Amino acid sequence: MDELTSTFVNESRDQLTAMEDGLLRLEQNPGDTDNLNAIFRAAHTIKGGSGVVESTFIEAFTHRVENVLDKLRNGEIPVSGELSTVMLECCDHIGALLAVLAAGLPQPAAELQARGDALLARLSEQFLDGRQAAGGAPGAELPVEHGSDLEASGGVVVHTDAWHISIRFGTGVLRNGMDPLSFLQYLSSLGEIIAITTLADGMPAAAEMDPECCYLGFEIRFQTRASKAQIEQVFEFVRDDCALRILPPHSKISEYIELINALPEDPMRLGEILIRSGALTTAELEEGLALQTGTHTVTADGAAARPLPIGDILVDQKVVHRELVDAAASRQTVIAEKKAVEARMVRVHADKLDQLIDLVGEMVIAGAGANLLAQRSGQSDLMESTSILLRLVEDIRDSALQLRMVQIGETFNRFNRVIRDSSRELGKSIDLVITGAETELDKSVVEKLGDPLMHLVRNAIDHGIEGAALRAERGKPENGTVQLNAYHDSGSVVIEVSDDGGGLPRDKIRNKAIDKGLLDASATPSDQEITNLIFEAGFSTADQVTNISGRGVGMDVVRRNIQSLRGSIEVASIEGEGSTFTIRLPLTLAIIDGFLTGVGKASYVVPLDSVVECIELADVPGERNYLNLRGEVLPFVRLRELFDIGGEAPARQNVVIVQYAGHKAGLVVDALLGEFQTVIKPLGALFKHLRGIGGSTILGTGDVALIVDVAALVERASARESQRLSQRLPAAIA
Repeated sequence: MDELTSTFVNESRDQLTAMEDGLLRLEQNPGDTDNLNAIFRAAHTIKGGSGVVESTFIEAFTHRVENVLDKLRNGEIPVSGELSTVMLECCDHIGALLAVLAAGLPQPAAELQARGDALLARLSEQFLDGRQAAGGAPGAELPVEHGSDLEASGGVVVHTDAWHISIRFGTGVLRNGMDPLSFLQYLSSLGEIIAITTLADGMPAAAEMDPECCYLGFEIRFQTRASKAQIEQVFEFVRDDCALRILPPHSKISEYIELINALPEDPMRLGEILIRSGALTTAELEEGLALQTGTHTVTADGAAARPLPIGDILVDQKVVHRELVDAAASRQTVIAEKKAVEARMVRVHADKLDQLIDLVGEMVIAGAGANLLAQRSGQSDLMESTSILLRLVEDIRDSALQLRMVQIGETFNRFNRVIRDSSRELGKSIDLVITGAETELDKSVVEKLGDPLMHLVRNAIDHGIEGAALRAERGKPENGTVQLNAYHDSGSVVIEVSDDGGGLPRDKIRNKAIDKGLLDASATPSDQEITNLIFEAGFSTADQVTNISGRGVGMDVVRRNIQSLRGSIEVASIEGEGSTFTIRLPLTLAIIDGFLTGVGKASYVVPLDSVVECIELADVPGERNYLNLRGEVLPFVRLRELFDIGGEAPARQNVVIVQYAGHKAGLVVDALLGEFQTVIKPLGALFKHLRGIGGSTILGTGDVALIVDVAALVERASARESQRLSQRLPAAIA
């Protein structure tokens, strides 16, 4: 695939996404003309690009889709759920055709071609050939309701809002064999002449009259669905021998402005914009340009003055309205600004970014080594130079990581289609609410987040949101709501998937777990422990299997995928009110700021974003695992005991206080070694089940340091504290 085709495929996929989002919004707000124009522009751009790369199968299919959108835009067919469904399927098919082009195949496979033919047949039967516009075919004569004072609506022209044609025939038209009356009769075949005024102001005195000359002009009010160019063609044979002015009805002005705003974003001159929108004809533009050439003047110092703007000339000639010139100039400015922004953007392959991040990581390690050698040498000049080097490396690191940051809104927007299709399949009314779409995180994280979010959203649709009858019985609105929210918290990205459905049935979950042998019948687990059972493999409370969920192969995969991203997932649920799944993920999987600590001869890195403060551990017996932190009970974990590090503990130990998901805990270490730029190296398959360790890194000395898993250690400390309190409670009661 050459570079031109690759660019077309990538840009067309972006246009398809915009087109699909627009169709989903159009179903909710059928009167949004700006959105409808944006949908049409997306399809038109894909069709035009496919012609450039000579992909006839994409161009032919998209052309038929564009025809339907054009009818929709002109008000000839209404917005409906049926239309949205077919158009969304067409989007899917165009995406499949783009995949064929990207694969370098000359034509789509027979099965794909058959699917496209079936879609085209549906388009033709339901929206192209089978339905006519409410007002008849273009160019047909319109019925006139005489005596009424109707206003133009939706581009429909009524007799009170007609075209105005001003024509002054040249004196030589009769000599050339042209009859002015025949032109007026031909004009009436395109519509209806509502009023006509004969102008005789050019008539000379009787003695000076020439019977072979024409001295008449006409002011005509004309009602038609024909375009300006079609009206001008009526007078084509006398165009050079007459003065012709054609002004559209007022209702056409807004229509022309819409057409101007819907034009492809190609660099165009003002006259070209007006011609392509239909507000100006080629002959009118050529006449205006000729007049512009004649307006060149010379200033007092002999320099050539600037000619009059073509827009002012066209308005003075009364061939176009000032509003249309202003709209075209505004459109021209918007296109120029957007092209200027696009010119500053460069598409970069993700593999190149990954390679850059890897090189930056190696540079961070090399910089740390150079800084360590400088400190050992004791040379102040060298230490100062390496400190400047480290600062620059840190800036390069942040800039490189920022290149891979993308907004999560694009991932969230994919679920508009999922919600729509799944809710229709299940016969439910469900709205999707998206907040925090501007939240950024690493592209590598976003790519691996799609499947877990898909499982959660589909489960919310199927298991969470109740049917309309049950919601009415519970006093809830008929429309259920699924919400996707994202925000930053303590160096992590938090993603919430919420619904206002029935919540998780804890009794049903407990009974199912007992039946599967996951829980002892005599056990008394907490509500949270019961809720967490949904993450067990093969667990499902669905009474029947549907196309969406119910096989018990989703939630365990969700948790496993989230944990592979060094993240965690929690669930909070209230029966009858709804559920919220909370996912916490690191901002990046590559390089982080760390806090280096020492335990014995080993080194451990704590992610700096999770560090709250550091204090000295004093007056705490060896068997106690909590301390009093300014009146707050703080559980802690001794890393020496946890990782079974031999040797005697030093007389002075320190506690690194960390927080995660609103909980605090302490990590007891021997030494605090300061901040450290940490290049994360994943653990091998042999250590994938190791608890408390999230990865490794290389120090400036070449030694390996382990990165602690703050989430797992905070959970461990909190669980031990909860167990201690539960053991003390019965004794206190007794």
